[in-house]
Amino acid sequence: MRQEGIGQATLPSSSTEPTQAEPPQAQPTQAERTQAGPTHAAPAKKRDAFFDNAKYLAILLVAVGHAWEPLRDGSRTVTALYTLVYAFHMPAFIIISGHFSRGFDGSPQRVKRLITGVAVPYVVFEVAYTLVTRWTDDAPERDISLLDPLYLTWFLAALFIWRLTAPVWRLVRRPLPLALAVAMLATLSSAIGKDLALQRVLQFLPYFVLGLLLRPEHFRLVRRRAVRVLAVPVFAAALAVAYWAAPHGAYRWFFHDDSAVQLGAPAWYGPVMTLAGFGCSLVLVACFLAWVPGRHTWFTALGAATLYGYLLHGFVKQAAGPAHWYDHPWIHQPLGALAVTLVAALTVTLLCTSPVRRVFRYVVEPRAEWAFRRNGEGGRTAA
Repeated sequence: MRQEGIGQATLPSSSTEPTQAEPPQAQPTQAERTQAGPTHAAPAKKRDAFFDNAKYLAILLVAVGHAWEPLRDGSRTVTALYTLVYAFHMPAFIIISGHFSRGFDGSPQRVKRLITGVAVPYVVFEVAYTLVTRWTDDAPERDISLLDPLYLTWFLAALFIWRLTAPVWRLVRRPLPLALAVAMLATLSSAIGKDLALQRVLQFLPYFVLGLLLRPEHFRLVRRRAVRVLAVPVFAAALAVAYWAAPHGAYRWFFHDDSAVQLGAPAWYGPVMTLAGFGCSLVLVACFLAWVPGRHTWFTALGAATLYGYLLHGFVKQAAGPAHWYDHPWIHQPLGALAVTLVAALTVTLLCTSPVRRVFRYVVEPRAEWAFRRNGEGGRTAA
């Protein structure tokens, strides 16, 4: 329960160099701009449709992957597709998150946005999921623990930690090899535990650091026609490998939630699988991004609200157990799996729409102005 909730909140995109790291929907609202009064600063940067499209398609895969979980045991094909999706959808989210964390410098304003956009939703949804899963998992004794992220909330805890460390990775030499070394060492230790999803924080760290290092021109490289064409055989080969590996539970390595020993492998497998998995995931992320449209589409606007779809779709998935949605035999047939896929895609799409955002805005992206000092209040503070 606590180890398979993979998904992500991602960050705002810009057609120019990113300057601030925030959740995808945490753009200044019209009311905030009006309250701020007139300014002579440059106009707000235009969102890049490519990144919003990528985030929407990735969150779609997150929801579909969760919907496939109960179907894995009965279908080698579903397990293969599940493995393929988990090999790249989370790394893609984290790389984009790192890319748009490049401007995080620890200033008061950006720390404030980090608290309201990541920390507060983490607390709210950690409590909410604990209460809901007491019923859905038949675990009435489950305690509320802000140190042990439950289900989907692990990514918010990880993102909070990664973003705080962003200035460090911009300072050190060879940050990516260092981050890979940290991830490799994490797989050797079974004592790290589940506090703040630290095992995942460390094992997924290289993807975040890579995102910090990437510039806009690097993303343009994978959007060339040649890469789009090459992505077809690459994905076909990856699916064939996933189908071969399906009976062995290979997808568990892509959760990055356990040490090698906890996965039943010798300790030395951990560093080797870290490097192999990193290379495999990067290739698939490049192929995925090559297929993402760069123009405005009907779902581009939904990409700015992926945090809503991510945090809310888990409640629908949790209701599936008590509602016995997967108990019908036809669900485990090919047409049933297709129906589950379409329902999951439709559900997360609806959860990213404007009506849902209006209802849940106060818990997903709270402003919480009352919790912060104003400039000059209570002593000297930075602007």
